[in-house]
Amino acid sequence: MKITKVEGIQSAQPITDQGGNRRNFVYVKIETDEGITGWGEATCGPLVVSGMVDEIGSTLIGKDPHRIEEHWQRLYHLYHNVRGGVIQMAAISGIEIALWDIKGKVLGVPVYELLGGAMRDKIWTYGRWDGATPEECVEHALREVATGLTALKGDPFGHQGLFSSVQSERDAVAKLKAVREAVGDDVELLVEAHGRLAPSAAIRVGLAIEEYRPFVFEEVVPPQNVSAMKRVADAINVPLATGERLYTKYEFTGLLEQQIVAMIQPDIGHAGGILELKKIAAMAEAHYVGFQPHNPYGPVNSMAALQVDACTPNFMIQEGGHGDWFDEVVVGEFPKQKDGFFDLPTGPGIGIEMDEAVLRANPPVENITPEGYARDAYWPSMQQTEWA
Repeated sequence: MKITKVEGIQSAQPITDQGGNRRNFVYVKIETDEGITGWGEATCGPLVVSGMVDEIGSTLIGKDPHRIEEHWQRLYHLYHNVRGGVIQMAAISGIEIALWDIKGKVLGVPVYELLGGAMRDKIWTYGRWDGATPEECVEHALREVATGLTALKGDPFGHQGLFSSVQSERDAVAKLKAVREAVGDDVELLVEAHGRLAPSAAIRVGLAIEEYRPFVFEEVVPPQNVSAMKRVADAINVPLATGERLYTKYEFTGLLEQQIVAMIQPDIGHAGGILELKKIAAMAEAHYVGFQPHNPYGPVNSMAALQVDACTPNFMIQEGGHGDWFDEVVVGEFPKQKDGFFDLPTGPGIGIEMDEAVLRANPPVENITPEGYARDAYWPSMQQTEWA
């Protein structure tokens, strides 16, 4: 079997049920001379990543798709000056996922069967509790809990930039307090800051929210400064998490060696793909750190993440997993969340096929906002407008 084509496909989500705000995605399609097609995803925000998929993917034409590790290493070392950046890594991740999809389809098994086999029968997942006010957060949380979800995550901070105002911090604590009182102690609540707190602010907030027992406090400071994150970890009793903006095993090494976080969150579509996440998770396991793939993206990354979740010992919980619009672009049925869990994928490869006609019928849209269209497209009630 030989690879005949590698293509990045730009596409917007096909429905507009979020106030007209749609999001752009980049999918990866790999074709072979035996008619088996693999699907990956390289969504990272900028659509330019599709050009990187096409460019580096062209070096795989004529090669055996089963040699996944060899291809990953070749692509990673192709351009030393961009090595490890998000555009390159998103492209590599999308290609790698598509290669695993091909291998699983050829062998007629889900990818997790090729990575040690399943060790759990269902995958714990979480929803959201975002809102502009405590009342909106509670309303959002109760809607989610009513669907059977037993864990929720929210970003309660109302500022942009690195330096939060006193009001932003007070509002964040008030939102978490209201949600905890509304949902009770049996629902796990995750708090994320998207790296928008300086260490002193993260410590203040961390001490203030401890009584509401957050499952984790995520990306409290920008992830590049491990010493700053350690300063926060040493000062509070709330478990920390980070990792969505770290790429490959190399960038997780120092974080794990210093025992700073309780959970890592590498992105399946940015950190290197399926096997690289498996390696990162193994590093975390050796440091007694839990594992949760970051995933606010499309159906391919969701399915790829579930494959890793199924066979990873230190897996804790999965972000996202199903958008209402997924069924519009997926051929067949995407797994549904039931009582806070997803069933294991059972189809070969990553477990789904994409409807290419629908993808191409929904070209990219131009509605990117300074606040970050990615976040608002998913949780429009969370408007980050205050700069502090």
